[in-house]
Formats: sequence, C-alpha cells, structure tokens
Amino acid sequence: MSAPREYEAPPRPAQGPRDIARRIGDLRQWLGTNGIASGTSGGTRRTFLASFGSAAVLVGAINVINIITSVHEQPQNGLLGPVVWEGSSWLALLAFFWIPWLAWRFAPLGVRPRWRLLVHVAAAPLYSLAHVTGFVALRELAYWLYGTTYEFGPFWPHYLYEFSKDGLGYILFVAGFSVFSRAFSVPAAATPDAKFDIRDGARLTRVAVTDILAVASAGNYVEFVLRDGRKLLMRSPLSAIESELQPHGFLRVHRSWLVNAMQMTALEPEGSGDYTVKLGNLSVPLSRRFPDALAKLRAA
Repeated sequence: MSAPREYEAPPRPAQGPRDIARRIGDLRQWLGTNGIASGTSGGTRRTFLASFGSAAVLVGAINVINIITSVHEQPQNGLLGPVVWEGSSWLALLAFFWIPWLAWRFAPLGVRPRWRLLVHVAAAPLYSLAHVTGFVALRELAYWLYGTTYEFGPFWPHYLYEFSKDGLGYILFVAGFSVFSRAFSVPAAATPDAKFDIRDGARLTRVAVTDILAVASAGNYVEFVLRDGRKLLMRSPLSAIESELQPHGFLRVHRSWLVNAMQMTALEPEGSGDYTVKLGNLSVPLSRRFPDALAKLRAA
C-alpha cells in the first residue's frame, strides 16, 4: 500500500527571476520585521524588540555602575574617560546585537537537527570580535576629536579578556530570545479576523489564519494547506512560519510539519510513539520526538 499523498513533501519549484523579489520579502519575514498582517500577533517582532530593549537597559545599567566605580576608585582619571569607555562598549553592543539574533533565528535552543546549534560556536566569537572592533573604533574617534590618541594595547590578550565577558553576554542574549519567544508564543485559538500574508514573489494572497490547516516544509519553501483545498507556496524556512503562527494555536508535530491544533478532527496512534493528526481529509504525521505537541493536541 502506497504512502498517503499528504505525507509527501511538495515538489521544489524551479528558480526564476521572481526569486529576487521573493527573497527580499522572505528575508524580512525570517528576520521578524514583517509577517502576520496588522492587527495580529507579530510574536517574532515583539521577541526581538523586548530582547533588544532589555539588553539595552540591563547592559546600560551595568555600564553606569562601572562608571561610578571607576570614578570612585580612580578619581584622577576624571569622568570623561570612563564615560567614553563604557558608552562606546554599550553602543557597539547594540550595533551588533543582530549577530546573536540571526544565529538564534537559525538555531533556536529547541532546533532539530541538533547540529544546527553549532552555529553558536562560530557566532559567539564573531559577535565578540565585532563588539571589540566597534568600541575600539568609537574610542579612537572620541580621542581623536579630543586631540589625543587611544591605545588598546596587544589585541589578542585584550580580545580574549573581552570574549570571556562577551561569551557570557551572548549566552544570556540567546536565553533571553527563548524566554521572550515563549512568552509571546502561548498557543491559543486564532481570532476570526486574524490574517496571514502568503507571498509568492510579487503576488500576495491574504488568508484567514483559521483557514490554514497545516504548513509543510518543501526545501527552501513552505506549502500552506488551506481548508478549501488550495495549496500555496512561499519561500521561507519553516521555523520562521512557526514563530509567526505559534500564537494562533499552530504546533510543530514533525520536522517538516506545522498543524492548526484548533482544526484537528482526530488523533490516531501509529505505533512506536508516532501518531497521525487528522485535519478533515488531511493526514499529517506526528513524530514521537515532539511529545509536547502530542500533549497539547490531546488537551485541545
């Protein structure tokens, strides 16, 4: 007996000139700068803004404490020097905040396959190098404007010292992204007027979120399966779509599938811990590797 048609990944479409326009919109979707239409969640955008704002306030407070400590312990240095040092570090940190953000978007803590987490091994020293280079450039500019010069000293010993601090900061940033993402992605039923924009190059199809039964990965694309039988393609990683639709009751049930929990009509065991999720005439696999999704579907 052949496998059900619904289990097959949709074919990857051929590349064409429209891919340039499509990539621009899809990059914004992946970064979290657009996504669900106005009036709906935008959980990814809120995750970034909340993380960025929290980092700015927390690190800024630490910088102020460092300035106060430096002036108290070494009053002969005056106030200007510590303000330039700490202020340049703060500005450079915010300027390169996008590095841990992009790494987390590619490999959030619960990502599968797990090897994708190795991106953080490369991103952490890259972020630290950018941070150090940034604040050194700002300090050199400030000192030049003041009519003197700034000496950073031997680069690698100082870089390793800064990396010991930046590495901890990087870990806290990634943890913060995960915490805020969960806070803004509590599964719930989509409101009747919630809309989602499915973009295919210059063409945009706006659909009700409640009409989306499931979303399947198809290489560099995803395929939206709608309640009326339509199947629409959009160039985007499935993880980006997951971030946008989680607040509307969508669950990751397989490395290649998201389902609308509110549209489930049956849950059938397949043995070895796997299940099949029925959404009307559509059948979607639920892998035993996603026990949280199974628990939520049982409770739905």
